[in-house]
Amino acid sequence: MSSDSQDIRRAILAKWHESLSKYGNLFSSDSISGTSPPSVFVGSYNYPKISVGPMVPPIHGDTSLLDNPEKWKGKSLEEIVNFRLNLVRGIQKISIDQTDGRYIENLQEITMSSKPIDSDLIFEKTLSSSVSLDDESAPFGPIGQIKSAKFSVSSSVKSIEKIFYDKDLKSQDAVLNLYNSGIEISKIQKCFSIGMLGQKRKLVPTRWSITATDDIISKSLTDEILDYNLIDSCQVFSYAHLGNVFSVVLFPHRWIYEMIEAWYSNGILGFGSDHEDARGINHPPAIAGAYFAAKLGIVEYLSKNKIQAGVVILREIRPEYAIPVGVWQIREGVREAMTQNPTITDNFEHALILASNKMSISKSEWLSHGMISKLMRQKTLSDFF
Repeated sequence: MSSDSQDIRRAILAKWHESLSKYGNLFSSDSISGTSPPSVFVGSYNYPKISVGPMVPPIHGDTSLLDNPEKWKGKSLEEIVNFRLNLVRGIQKISIDQTDGRYIENLQEITMSSKPIDSDLIFEKTLSSSVSLDDESAPFGPIGQIKSAKFSVSSSVKSIEKIFYDKDLKSQDAVLNLYNSGIEISKIQKCFSIGMLGQKRKLVPTRWSITATDDIISKSLTDEILDYNLIDSCQVFSYAHLGNVFSVVLFPHRWIYEMIEAWYSNGILGFGSDHEDARGINHPPAIAGAYFAAKLGIVEYLSKNKIQAGVVILREIRPEYAIPVGVWQIREGVREAMTQNPTITDNFEHALILASNKMSISKSEWLSHGMISKLMRQKTLSDFF
């Protein structure tokens, strides 16, 4: 992490600590009363016996925005981090096979809820002041071991309730059914994580369920687009938010996809990439969650427009992205890029130049770290057919 990133991180966390004064001394409390967005989190540490529980802010009312990434367009990094750090995470240690019992059933009811849930948690001891920050899932605030928990009664989202009670439906089919019913990705991921889907149900760490959900949906959409006609030009889409810059290049080719990421660490530029063809990815993914989140954003666009294309996505992670807020921002960033008016060209080389011009990294640097771009950069439009 660069010194600029460290300064930004310290400033954001300092402001959050200052804001806690309006909630009293939260860190010296052994209880919390508030309205869950609704939200649950399943940890991965000490798998297969993991920490599972609700996330509750110390405020009542409509808190849905605190855990709804699909509604965070236009919000600043500081705003999003503050949304998340205000969520206190209650936990109990649970085996991944324990998908019944009153505690888990309460969490499943929370996940199914159609609106935020009033919640009262009492902890074994005073809250820890530590916060969780990683690259896969959005951050959250203090953590406490739950002694007892009470939740208000709420109505359920009917499509989720139906899937929950259908124990003959495979988990992949359940995910796709919810997606096709219009349920938001972030909600589906929670259902997957808290053991509500499939025939053989288990708790799934949140960070794993996020990638699994993106992968299941994007594979299904990829199968669809393989039957569509190729686009007839190279198209470049761009979007920037939260210190991330995305350039998406579509070109006339049977489905082939690559994502290349670049970031700065102590003044040194680092890269990572993954790629696939119509047979899917054939190697352990290096950039994992980011790759599948971006893929979902692009195959949604191709499926909606009933077209097929080759795809290269470039992601530059700027020092301003000082606190990771989860791979949702990659999915939403690519989704938003695909709503912009593209620049059209009939030359792949020119398309890469246009894509690179949106960033501080040169075309040659991107090319030196990509596979598809190396193979395709000398081709013109006539070479694709």
